[in-house]
Amino acid sequence: MELLSPAGSPDRLRAAVAYGADAVYLAGTRYGLRASSANFTPEDLAEGAAFAHARGVKVFLALNILAHPSDFQELRSFVRDAAACGVDACIVSDPGVFTLAREEAPGVALHVSTQASVVNARACRFWHAQGAKRIVLARELTLAEIAEIRADIPDDLELETFVHGSMCIAHSGRCLLSAAMAGRDANRGRCAQPCRWKYALVEEKRPGESFPVEQDGQGTYILNSRDLCMVAHLEEMRRAGVTSLKIEGRAKSAFYAAVTTKAYRMALDALEGKPGAGTPDDWMELLERTSHRPFSTGFYYGAPMDDAQVHATDADYLREADVVGNVVGTDPSSGFARVVVRNRFGRGERLSLLRPKGGPLEFMVEGLTDAEGLLLQTALHPLSEVRLPLPVPADADSFLTRLPRRAATPASSGGDQTL
Repeated sequence: MELLSPAGSPDRLRAAVAYGADAVYLAGTRYGLRASSANFTPEDLAEGAAFAHARGVKVFLALNILAHPSDFQELRSFVRDAAACGVDACIVSDPGVFTLAREEAPGVALHVSTQASVVNARACRFWHAQGAKRIVLARELTLAEIAEIRADIPDDLELETFVHGSMCIAHSGRCLLSAAMAGRDANRGRCAQPCRWKYALVEEKRPGESFPVEQDGQGTYILNSRDLCMVAHLEEMRRAGVTSLKIEGRAKSAFYAAVTTKAYRMALDALEGKPGAGTPDDWMELLERTSHRPFSTGFYYGAPMDDAQVHATDADYLREADVVGNVVGTDPSSGFARVVVRNRFGRGERLSLLRPKGGPLEFMVEGLTDAEGLLLQTALHPLSEVRLPLPVPADADSFLTRLPRRAATPASSGGDQTL
């Protein structure tokens, strides 16, 4: 199975590639559904595609907005330019955009976005007849339904499903809340995420006086879903006939892209019997380092209908690790790693080194200096460069993190259906 990772910016693309992605998905500055991401200028797209292809990684371009008439004014030239940059596929949900991309970039594969809400074999066959190579299935399908679809579609039609990341209260992201409440159309990439807001009750004749509607001590988050995590269930996904495993998160950090890609790469390596792939506890320990909501297995084992499970969460993210620095190279004179500071850290502190190859390593910070070699007690200033010895040589794509003093959450069972 292909491992498909998010690349919301050039640095996130590099991280995903370094940590084991088979393919990445990204967007230009227009026509994608993550306007909040940094995204890719035409120059970035050409450089990113060349970087990925040189390392055997495919690049998929999101063109998955529901397009209004004004969106078509420059779309033809945008698609032609993207094809010239070497993208391997376009991810499309709008039939009008689909036909335009087919006309303007006949050599580029077409993938039908999850925004198209494909949930049956007939819809798959329809899109295949239009020229689609792959269907990104709706998140609301069970594994049993995916297996049924796989058995009833052409062998050359690929199926992609999400395995990790944020879930949406609306059917596969086709939500109107943001447009109605904030004037920002989620279907054109500008979601304000009102499903994550905290709500209260206001009585008509008491303006300005709100009454909490408490689900628990933190308030109520009746529209807020848990995050998806299927890292312990990839064998079931393979048996269902899934071609590509997609990690959500183009709006998230390079660290997130690195950690999630590494965890799922290890899980896939274990599935293929490769040595050093670790255990489900190892994969979950990595995933717990990211900023996330409580994990669930979504709809894969049946619709989550238990009210206590569906609403047993709040809007707060769980943050398990702080990134304190990015390794950018090695100082030839000292052999120390060159690190760009992200958050304050100092001598005598225990950090963890996350690297593309091998497991995380904990070490004590010693010999910390500034760029000129002057000893430092503390690295204080974000974006400044410092030098320090590491327990092993580290690639420029490595991260230094500060870990919390508590155990990781165990991997969820196949029966965990909580949203």
